[in-house]
Amino acid sequence: MGRKKFFYKYPKLINLYPPFIGAGVKLREINEDKTQIIVDMRLRWYNRNVYGTHFGGSLYAMTDPFYVFIVYYHFGDDYIIWDKSASIKFVRPGKGKVTGTYNIPLDTLALMKSQVDQGVKTSFMFSTEVIDELNKVVAYVEKEIYIKAK
Repeated sequence: MGRKKFFYKYPKLINLYPPFIGAGVKLREINEDKTQIIVDMRLRWYNRNVYGTHFGGSLYAMTDPFYVFIVYYHFGDDYIIWDKSASIKFVRPGKGKVTGTYNIPLDTLALMKSQVDQGVKTSFMFSTEVIDELNKVVAYVEKEIYIKAK
């Protein structure tokens, strides 16, 4: 079983990844067509900063691999897929549970694959928001994913 199939067969195992344990990151849901992943992080004594709010590094950690996971599932082992760049803009202190939703629609994935296969484009930008329990934006995140056929 390849790495991509293993993750999607046992997705909750990502919750045992040591950096996620340390940050308190929990994968909540993957939709049926594997185009959306939802991740939560509760505020705990071990992931709060000196002001009693979410540590910025933990907020970023909860956004790090999930766009790559989605692309990798749909593209497979014949492609090199890496994070190329990322940025996070903190908007307000994160308190309580925060949530990140990572989504790439099927038609977008098909267009990306077509472009990569034609050698037209190899980097793609995605953005999401980390929101709190009151549905207020805590941070804006942008991720650039590099894709190349092997």
